[in-house]
Amino acid sequence: MSAETESKPLKLKRKVEVAVISDVHLGTYGCHAKELLTYLSSIDPKKLVLNGDIVDIWQFSKRYFPKSHLKVIKKLIDMAADGVEVIYITGNHDEMLRKFSGTSIGNISIVDKTVLELDGKKAWIFHGDVFDVSIQNAKWLAKLGGYGYDMLIVLNGIINWCLEKSGRERYSLSKKIKNSVKSALKYINNFEDVVSDLAIENNYDYVICGHIHQPKMLLKENKMGKTMYLNSGDWVENFTALEYQFKRWKIYNYQHDKLSAFFGDEELKDMDIKDLIAAITIIDPKKNKF
Repeated sequence: MSAETESKPLKLKRKVEVAVISDVHLGTYGCHAKELLTYLSSIDPKKLVLNGDIVDIWQFSKRYFPKSHLKVIKKLIDMAADGVEVIYITGNHDEMLRKFSGTSIGNISIVDKTVLELDGKKAWIFHGDVFDVSIQNAKWLAKLGGYGYDMLIVLNGIINWCLEKSGRERYSLSKKIKNSVKSALKYINNFEDVVSDLAIENNYDYVICGHIHQPKMLLKENKMGKTMYLNSGDWVENFTALEYQFKRWKIYNYQHDKLSAFFGDEELKDMDIKDLIAAITIIDPKKNKF
């Protein structure tokens, strides 16, 4: 064994059938690109769904697009080159890409929505901004709100730096505001109900969105039937993704699960060791691009 191999031990990557991320907002101060890059480097998905607002074209500036953000883009391209099917679903912050909807380059396709067949069930995936009245009727107001949100995240970062230095827990200003404003909570609940009702009406087993930066997995029912509502959250505050493996969906949380080789799930304790071994891939560091 060479000295290089000894200094760089083989890494384990989790096999995932489908991974979904959204609301990364590359090109903004709030984006946590380094954490996302770590996450992407830890998984080996068959399909990777980028569910909107990956690059924030609304707030794009030549003055701010750091190397870590460029590395995320390069990582996504490398994953596609290595055989991962990458599905880029357009959102409102990257709506300029909608003119290219239906375009495919290698393993990367750009669409406005998609439907995946997963073990006999249908997953309906779209960003969700089409159900946002503020965007449809007053886009300028939504863009202004986006700038305000970005500044709030910058301020929150300064506050959290001070809190961490003093040994105290991190604090989310935007979450506090959202959770304390009744209209914000009502908007989120209405959003979930509308997309879920539409999914039930169209016989989808899963409906998967982003947009509202609220990671969630919830069974929704009405008189016509039921569906599983899922939201992938974001990489500005929540650092979350959706993962489908072993015929089930899970919300991955970077802050809680980044060191987990497998899902922290009681049911997996009784799984056959062969199935667990099949759930990981050994990566040779000499071939690994990151």
